[in-house]
Amino acid sequence: MDPMVNVPSGRGPGVKISEQGLFEVDHCSRCGFCLPVCPTYRETGLEVQSPRGRVQLIRSAARGELAPEAIFEHLYHCLDCRACETVCPSGVHPGQRVVEARAALEPSSPIPWYKRLVLRWVLPSHNRQEFLFLFLKLYVASGLQRLARSGVGQRLVPGPLRRMEDMLPKLPAKPLRQRIKEVTPAEGERRARVGFFLGCVMNILYADASAATLRVMTRNGCEVVTPRVQRCCGAPHQDMGDWEGLRDLARHNIEVFERAQVDYIVADCAACSGMNKEYAEILAGDPDWAERARAHAAKTRDITELLAQLPLKRPFIPLERKVTYHEPCHLRHAQGVASQPRQVLEAIPGLQLVELRESDWCCGSAGVYNITHPERSQGLLQRKLDHIAATGADTVVTGNPGCLLQLQQGLRGAPTRVMHITELLDEAYRAEEAASPGASGKAQG
Repeated sequence: MDPMVNVPSGRGPGVKISEQGLFEVDHCSRCGFCLPVCPTYRETGLEVQSPRGRVQLIRSAARGELAPEAIFEHLYHCLDCRACETVCPSGVHPGQRVVEARAALEPSSPIPWYKRLVLRWVLPSHNRQEFLFLFLKLYVASGLQRLARSGVGQRLVPGPLRRMEDMLPKLPAKPLRQRIKEVTPAEGERRARVGFFLGCVMNILYADASAATLRVMTRNGCEVVTPRVQRCCGAPHQDMGDWEGLRDLARHNIEVFERAQVDYIVADCAACSGMNKEYAEILAGDPDWAERARAHAAKTRDITELLAQLPLKRPFIPLERKVTYHEPCHLRHAQGVASQPRQVLEAIPGLQLVELRESDWCCGSAGVYNITHPERSQGLLQRKLDHIAATGADTVVTGNPGCLLQLQQGLRGAPTRVMHITELLDEAYRAEEAASPGASGKAQG
C-alpha cells in the first residue's frame, strides 16, 4: 500500500489512510451512480448506508472532523461487494476504502480473543483447519447435529452459533489436501503447469467441488501443483482489519508459488483469486516484495478465466439441465470477470442457461456478514431466492464457497440444486467418460 498519512485538522489527528485513499475520497463527485447498485442503501434508504455516504464518513474521519468511533459501526455495515466500484465514473473504490479504514481503526482497540484465535491461529494453518474438521465429523456422526437442529436445540443454542450451524453443508469424507498428491499430471498433452490455490473453505467443506475443479483442469491438459504448505489467502484478515496478518500470508504464499514454478495460479474460490490479485496492491509499498507481488498477481486466474483462456475442451454428451448463474461479488466486481463463467456454461451441450435477474447482486453471505448482520443478510438472500425461483431453473451455479453456503441454506429442502460451476462441467465430462469406455484415466480426488 501507499505510505499511510494523517490529514491535519483542528479537531484531532484524524484516521490514517493511504495517499491513494485520501485522493479518492477527496475526488468523490457525489453523483449518486452508486446508490441503485448498493444493497445496503436499497434496503435502508439511508445516505450513511450508501457508498458515497461511507466515503464521506472516511473523509471526515481522516480530517479529524469525526471521531473514529463515530464511523466504526457504519464501516462494518458494508458488504464489501464492490458493486459501487463497477459503476463509479470517478474511479473511486469505496469498497477498498472501507476495508482500508477498518484496518486503520482496528488497532485503536485490542483484537478480541475469538477474532485473534480465528485469524492468527486457525486460518494460517491448513493442518489446524483439518484437525478441527475431525470435530465437525464427530459432531455430525454423534447425533449432536440432529439435536442442535431440533426444536429444543434451536431454543438452547445461541443465535450466532445457531446461524453458523444452520449453514453447515454435508461434509466430505476428507479434506481435499489429504486426498491428492502435490503434483497431479495432465491428461494427454500438457498445455500448462498450474498452481492450485486451495481455499480454506473449499478444502474443508467443499472438497468434492474442488476435486471436480482438479479433474477439470487435468482434463484440459493442465499439470496441477497443489503446494501443501500454502496458507489462507488473507481475505478474512482484510475484511476484519488485520492487515498485518494479511501481509504475512501474502508474502508466504508468494514465496510458495514462486518455488512451484507455475505458469498460472488458479483458484476456484472467487475470494481467493481476488485476494491473490490484490497482493500487488497490498505489498506495493514493500520494496522487497512489490515486484514479486506484481508477478504473482499477474499469474493469478479464477478457474473460469483459465478455462476460457485455454480454451476448454467441450464435452460432447448433452447434459439436460436448466441452469441459472449467480455471480460472486468478488468475481464480478472485484475482478471484472463476467463473460468467462458464461462461456464455460455455454460450452456444455444440452444445457439451457437462463439469466438470473440481479445476478451480480450480493446474496448476503459477504464473508461473515450472515453471522454478524443476520436480518439484513436474510433479506438479501430472500431477494436472491425469489429471482432464482422466477427462472424455473433446476440448478443454480456459482463460484465462491460463501455463496454456496448461503444459497444451499436458503434452498434446503427445495428441488433446486446448488453447485459449483466446475462440478457441472465435471459432470458433463464424466458422462462423456461413461459413454467412452476407452477414455483416458481419471484425475485424483
